[in-house]
Amino acid sequence: MLNTSDAIPKAAFGIPGLDDVVSGGLQRDSVFLLEGSPGTGKTTMALRFLLTGAEAGERGLYITLSETERELRQGAASHGWTLDDSIEVFELVPPESLLDPDQQQSLLYSSDLELGETTRMIFEAVERIKPSRIVLDSLSEIRLLAQGSLRYRRQILALKHFFARNAATVLMLDDLTADTTDKTVHSVAHGVIRLEELAPDYGAERRRLRVIKYRGQAFRGGYHDFTISRGGVHVFPRLVASEHRTGFSRTLLESGISELDLLLGGGIERGSSALILGPAGTGKSLLVQQFIVQAASRGERAALFVFDEELGLLFSRARQMGIDLEGLLDTGSIFIEQVDAAEMSPGEFAHKVRRLVDEKDVRTVVIDSLNGYQEAMPEEKFLILHIHELLQYLNRQSVNTFLTVAQHGLVGDMKSPVDVTYLADTVVLLRYFEAIGRVRRAISVVKKRASAHEDTIREFRISDRGIEIGKPLQQFQGVLRGVPTFIGTDDDTLLMDDLN
Repeated sequence: MLNTSDAIPKAAFGIPGLDDVVSGGLQRDSVFLLEGSPGTGKTTMALRFLLTGAEAGERGLYITLSETERELRQGAASHGWTLDDSIEVFELVPPESLLDPDQQQSLLYSSDLELGETTRMIFEAVERIKPSRIVLDSLSEIRLLAQGSLRYRRQILALKHFFARNAATVLMLDDLTADTTDKTVHSVAHGVIRLEELAPDYGAERRRLRVIKYRGQAFRGGYHDFTISRGGVHVFPRLVASEHRTGFSRTLLESGISELDLLLGGGIERGSSALILGPAGTGKSLLVQQFIVQAASRGERAALFVFDEELGLLFSRARQMGIDLEGLLDTGSIFIEQVDAAEMSPGEFAHKVRRLVDEKDVRTVVIDSLNGYQEAMPEEKFLILHIHELLQYLNRQSVNTFLTVAQHGLVGDMKSPVDVTYLADTVVLLRYFEAIGRVRRAISVVKKRASAHEDTIREFRISDRGIEIGKPLQQFQGVLRGVPTFIGTDDDTLLMDDLN
């Protein structure tokens, strides 16, 4: 049975996000395993664990069998940390007699002497310092000295019982360089956290962690993205939409364009998502910017995440259409961030969105576009799951979400790189079509869950006044295919040009 009580004493990591994943920290007076290949961030996490204890007045001990004390202090300094007197680094090296060939015993294996001497030195250091938190780095060295699974297991059990008698919370590190299939410590440790580093074909490396085991304690399962930067490790817990529920009224929010509101059946419901589909250049970004402007006019805050466009060009184009994004940014009405999909994991992106919603009270979120977001994912099926959780979370926080997807092609049969139409509450379709020797644009609403909507196809035009939407194109057949057929009469009103 899982125990989720907050009354259980915990030793917090002090790492943003990680304490949430492990339900507040590590259970005190227990032994935990932190494993991962070299370079995944084990030492950085371990140092932060000891520093957090020092800030709470707890004494810490870092026992190192692989790195030197100088290397550890340099690593801490690279994050702006200083290992003060409350944290002692015990650099465990073999005694000189074991390094001198003339002093080595011929009747005993040198590994027997080294393992016993190493264990004795660890015990003496712990009894002398009496720390509350201990880091043992790394188990690979002890595994090599043991030279066998049975001796290794017995050695780990001996260490575990000794640490328990001394009332210490222990974090053992394993770099998985000796034997990656050996699960000895998994069965002995109270909990196991694994760190992984992924190398995509293009872009920066991706890091993630998973709690494999935490005895008697609930934890947040699955993979969680994390980054290492100056200042330490930042973990982005996997977003679970079902944990976030709020009550609100699903009122209609108008776009500010009367014809567009008619198409939408009066507007967009609060706490819903809208997907804008269309080929490049049809006006998807401008359309979602219209909703940002309306949110600002209502006194609400909006966030725009731009994947595909440089911000300077974005501001310039919006200004030409009568939208002052820079002015809204300066007043704090909107938050704009240019996202480099090659440098940011989906978990980190979801964390940024959630932070703006929770801390800045953002009520409109625009992701422009999902094409760029897709590049952050190794496989499309994971993208769908990420978007599903993100949209569900935003909807339950009364946030309106607008997504754009650039379809392949210009006219005829359009192909989308990712199909998320079934996730969105509203789907708006933009199309090019040819008529009277000109390339024109058409707009239609093909899906709306919350209410009825207009089923017509209207022409729209982009000018220095922004978006202008005309009357329904009742005189044409085949507009969505791109080459319509005129079925009206000579007296019928044709296109927007005829109305000016």
